[in-house]
Amino acid sequence: MRPFSLRATRPTPAERVRSILTAAHSMTVVTDGGEQEVHRLDGTGPMGHIHLHDPSEDCPAGRAARLPVRLELTDIAPTPVRERLRARVTLTGLLDAPYTSDASRSTCMEFGQALLEDADGRTFVALDELQATEPDPLAGCEAAMLTHLVDDHAELVPLLLRLVRPRPDRDMVRALPVALDRYGITLRLEHPTGHQDARLPFPTPVRDIEEAGPRIHALLAAARRSSHPNRLLTWPDLT
Repeated sequence: MRPFSLRATRPTPAERVRSILTAAHSMTVVTDGGEQEVHRLDGTGPMGHIHLHDPSEDCPAGRAARLPVRLELTDIAPTPVRERLRARVTLTGLLDAPYTSDASRSTCMEFGQALLEDADGRTFVALDELQATEPDPLAGCEAAMLTHLVDDHAELVPLLLRLVRPRPDRDMVRALPVALDRYGITLRLEHPTGHQDARLPFPTPVRDIEEAGPRIHALLAAARRSSHPNRLLTWPDLT
């Protein structure tokens, strides 16, 4: 489904990976020695525990045993939509020392490759792309903002539907926000036999969290000015 504006933009694969790494609360570390589930990343994200470096660079802590490693992360929608898995990120490389989740400093990892798997397919992201990209400013608060919208302002979701083009099919049974980033908000439109995602771009990208509220209000103002039929507001089970 196309967004309502030709000005639509969306995060690059590098932005997606950086944002997922920033917001992750857990990851799986897979080495030859086994698989380790790491939870409660204490707000630092995986990169607070793993220091990525180029193969041509030495780790500040020096080199020790070099172990092939795979870091696996999943991006799950915070709202109760169908198919909540939004993306998978896999980082591969060589550990310069055995990984322990309770280490006092980050473990060095020689970067091999980063793979993003999402609805658009499989995309490889290079280390220089990751290092040159800032995480989305809303990555850390996206879950709280979307659950707040659904739990406390559910009446605004049907209002946002006025902006969706082409108009939703008549067999739609529910609409929920599935993603929020600096470029806009995405609604998931659920039908009896499937779903579609409709992206609503902000007038301009968000530069910090303080700008998120005004951007959402700008979308709502546009929705109120829209000539989209009011009958959408009375459809059953929209939230």
